[in-house]
Amino acid sequence: MDIARILITAGEPAGIGPEIIVKMAQKPCTDQLVVCADPDLLQQVASEIQLPLALTELDLDAEPKPHQIGHLWVIPCQLKRPATSGQLNQENSAYVLETLGIASDLAQQGLVDAILTGPVHKGIINDSGLKFSGHTEFFAERCGCDKVVMMLATEGLRVTLATTHLPLREVADAITPELLREVITIIDRELREKFSIQQPRILVCGLNPHAGENDHLGNEESRIISPTLAELNQELDSTLIGPLPADTAFQPNKIDKVDTVLAMYHDQGLPTLKYKGFGKAVNVTLGLPYIRTSVDHGTGLDIAGSNIADIGSMQYALQFTQDLIQRRRQS
Repeated sequence: MDIARILITAGEPAGIGPEIIVKMAQKPCTDQLVVCADPDLLQQVASEIQLPLALTELDLDAEPKPHQIGHLWVIPCQLKRPATSGQLNQENSAYVLETLGIASDLAQQGLVDAILTGPVHKGIINDSGLKFSGHTEFFAERCGCDKVVMMLATEGLRVTLATTHLPLREVADAITPELLREVITIIDRELREKFSIQQPRILVCGLNPHAGENDHLGNEESRIISPTLAELNQELDSTLIGPLPADTAFQPNKIDKVDTVLAMYHDQGLPTLKYKGFGKAVNVTLGLPYIRTSVDHGTGLDIAGSNIADIGSMQYALQFTQDLIQRRRQS
């Protein structure tokens, strides 16, 4: 079996990302795990939590080698200032973005098979003067993609988002026929290409309570969402269901029959997903020219340095990433 090269970014250096990566190094894996981070930071964390860690700088020209327990391949990227667990430092924001840029460039060049990202702290990055709304938007801009779609997945449920990191007051204006057409087309294509689903079934939530209640609670459903779904149902070899009220869209008898639920905004879809699978969920960016996944949690600044960070989400994300790589190779 061909060995995949999976590049992991460590995320916020003061958070739990480096600890999770050191703990992941102690687990078996059939593929090559490469980390883009400051080697001194990884060794520092390994020493603090008393776990063995050997690091080898990656030779990109060499063939991928399977993971060895207690060892990681590393692409060095130097911190601007030493990191202290739980204490954010604006001066290290550029380092975080540098690791993401390196990862994206290597994936675009085909030198790694996928990117798995650790959690970052959007607030401190923006406080430092660097514009950053999230991994999804960063990778889209880096790749020159006009549009990408955020998906979170756990056992038995995939949720995709029409809008991502927008203030709630801006969401309604963002829901346009053009946006929905673009988002659903990406979802349809990626479910076929990345997930090997030949005829996707997509459940679409309404924007308003009760999906507008026959225009008594808003008319975006009748004016925008329903007509767009009707057009796409004629054009795509897939099934679009909705718009349905979001408060009943996630019932088992509905989600068991579809391949993803499309929510209109971030907090419409993700609370249910995270309630169902927090700690065993994965974030996937659809529409990029490469595979990009992520953990489903934040930086955990309150527990950083305590040696209690759980690696469940990273393990699930890694397994999910490996599955996507194999599906891509088979197709």
